[in-house]
Amino acid sequence: MRAVGVILAIVVALALQTTLARYMVRGTVAIDLVLVAVVYVALTYGPTTGLLSGTVAGLFQDALSSPVIGIGGLAKTVVGFLAGVIGTQFIVSQPLPRFVVFFGASALHAAIFMGLYTLLDIRHFGTPYGVVAGQSTANALVGVVAFQVVELLPGAVERRRAAKTRLRR
Repeated sequence: MRAVGVILAIVVALALQTTLARYMVRGTVAIDLVLVAVVYVALTYGPTTGLLSGTVAGLFQDALSSPVIGIGGLAKTVVGFLAGVIGTQFIVSQPLPRFVVFFGASALHAAIFMGLYTLLDIRHFGTPYGVVAGQSTANALVGVVAFQVVELLPGAVERRRAAKTRLRR
């Protein structure tokens, strides 16, 4: 059941990233939904699942959008594993610690991604500190909201059923 949920999360994130990203921020990708899904899975299920989901999601995202296959996969693999380790070693159950983990994971992903592109002399990025900080903040906000929504959904269904039964009496 866990594998189905992880695969579904990655597929939904990839579909949303590839279809809706250009409409979100006027053609620029300011939110990496696939990275948010990988960090979410890593925090929820641990480092091994984070590593595997990062590898799969990164390679699929590279195949769909990158001229070089493997750089995004490696970056998401490292980030997924480290986020899973952090999730198992520290208490990351409140919004602020989750925000910090998502923010740090996004910044690390950008550093690995841009570092590998620069190291391989494929592309040079200059000093995009503002862009990385903006994307990290946006990813962190989306990640925290995703956690809150997922945690509130089961309670919302139960509250709705209870309200209906009270109305019928």
